[in-house]
Amino acid sequence: MLRSIIGGLVGKQLNQRGGRGGLKGAAIGMLAARAVTRTGPLGLVLGGGYLAKKMYDRRKMTKRRPL
Repeated sequence: MLRSIIGGLVGKQLNQRGGRGGLKGAAIGMLAARAVTRTGPLGLVLGGGYLAKKMYDRRKMTKRRPL
């Protein structure tokens, strides 16, 4: 389940950056998710920390924007 979440988030980010969705984002997301889960507990901690930082930055950026 964790692998699916990580793969989906990475694929979504690549799709937003490139503007062209599809196979490239899905493939890179799948490879990144496998790399994180295969490295064991250290990979999960590092991947979780990266994800938490991205979520924190995104939340901080939405609070800064004036309405």
